[in-house]
Amino acid sequence: MTSYSLVDEQWIPVLDQTGRRRDVGLLDLFRDAGALRMIACDLPTQTFAILRLALAILHRATGGPAGEAAWKALWRSKTLPIDDIAEYLQEVGDRFDLFHPTTPFYQVADLRAGKENSYGLERIIADVPNGIPFMTTRADRGMKKISPAEAAIWLVHCQAYDPSGIKSGAVGDPRVTGGKGYPIGAGTAGWLGGVYLEGDTLLETLMLNLVPVEPNWLVEDDRDLPVWERDAHTSAEEPAASRGPFGVLSLYTWQSRRIRLFGDRGGVTGAMISNGDPLEWQDRHLLEPMSVFGRSANREKALKKAVVYLPRPHDHARSLWRGLQVLLPEAPTPKSESAQQLSPMVVRWLAHLIVIRFLEPDFRARPRAASITYGSKQAVIDEVYGDSLTMNAVLFAGDSPLRTAAVDSAGDAEKAVKALRDLARNLVRAAGGPDDAGEAERASERAYARLDTEFRRWLSELDERSDPLTERRAWQKTVRRNVFRLGQELVDAAGPTAWAGRMVRERNGVERHYSSPQAAAWFSRSLAEALSLNAGTENAGTATTKETAA
Repeated sequence: MTSYSLVDEQWIPVLDQTGRRRDVGLLDLFRDAGALRMIACDLPTQTFAILRLALAILHRATGGPAGEAAWKALWRSKTLPIDDIAEYLQEVGDRFDLFHPTTPFYQVADLRAGKENSYGLERIIADVPNGIPFMTTRADRGMKKISPAEAAIWLVHCQAYDPSGIKSGAVGDPRVTGGKGYPIGAGTAGWLGGVYLEGDTLLETLMLNLVPVEPNWLVEDDRDLPVWERDAHTSAEEPAASRGPFGVLSLYTWQSRRIRLFGDRGGVTGAMISNGDPLEWQDRHLLEPMSVFGRSANREKALKKAVVYLPRPHDHARSLWRGLQVLLPEAPTPKSESAQQLSPMVVRWLAHLIVIRFLEPDFRARPRAASITYGSKQAVIDEVYGDSLTMNAVLFAGDSPLRTAAVDSAGDAEKAVKALRDLARNLVRAAGGPDDAGEAERASERAYARLDTEFRRWLSELDERSDPLTERRAWQKTVRRNVFRLGQELVDAAGPTAWAGRMVRERNGVERHYSSPQAAAWFSRSLAEALSLNAGTENAGTATTKETAA
């Protein structure tokens, strides 16, 4: 038998409440959601892509949910409508067969190239570096055949995150030139600063990200259908007028590529990947609930439009907590103004539930981020990013003083680390070293490494009983203690040449004397200004002494 039903076969890796890992099919994913901890794929982007697939099914099986009242009823029931989900999956079951002869899941059955008819697995497996297979733990037999379960995960991931670049030209695609399909951009989710909310169980996770389809939230459009309820794709691009996207179902199941797997239940040995349907992400913030969006000044100028929003990918060099001001919703913007940044709709939905007091004040959620950084012209994957935070849901309310304190505290850390960067740069000048940013970068990396665990712990302990001013003052003391010690270490390591110092000509032509004692004094002053809430309650100190920072 060549059939492999993603509804019944065990292919999605999950963790249960005891931390035990196992695989489940789509039906069991929903049936056991209350007893499962999370979807637990190897890559955060795999988890994100499969979660979006599950949400598309859940949106369809629940009929939206059609409005806030319907969502609240589902939440109160503490279970998913498994009978409705099972009935729905039975109706569309043929479209979830990985090896169906005419409508294989997320594929085109007769996809072929003019000269070739088989390909290797490196085309679909994202963690195999292009051209340097010796840099991966997957080699030899691991690249010759994979299980249908693993192939299904990579198939879903490929539709979401496949790099751009030249693809195999498919027979029947009029875009093909010289047997090649020329770049149309990365997969749909590759453009996003992906964010989802994780609860204590997979059931809570699914519900927290199931934003209602209604005028106040997700756009409602009768044309919006998941790909498995539409006519099967061919190798050609679908006409723009009929493909949409018309809503969240279109986006969650968008076919960025035309794919054909080679193999059967015994294993998959290769995949052909050709261009699918390109997607323009401009102003999709009312359709896409799981990404940060921001205004694009360049697009606004080019199109002569007042406001244009585009997805904002995550900065992979920064931990998620350093972007709290974007992640957490702000207070409502006056109707006459347009917000510069839009936090993900799933986060704003949680904030709404807190504001109307539907959720308990001690409810906790974990925002998780997932995204990919592409290399040259989006043709290769450079990095896969994943991060999460645990926090009390009261922080999600835009007008919450505690939310303001958390955002400002993240800013306090940034200011303190800037003071440390300046110290490192000034010590290099005092010693006569090259005037580059190398030492400053290394100093900031050490500081953020120390502060990362501290901030996550501090943030997780905030709740409705916390006093914002007291908590921020406590955080500033923690920052000062850690950054001051790093500054002391830099000064102690600077050596006698830096202690004596030298005259340095500034860019404005004025000469200035740099020495380690002077750099330490500037650092202490900058640190006191950055962390001013404790001014007068403790001695700011100087980094030239051997004191232990309070």
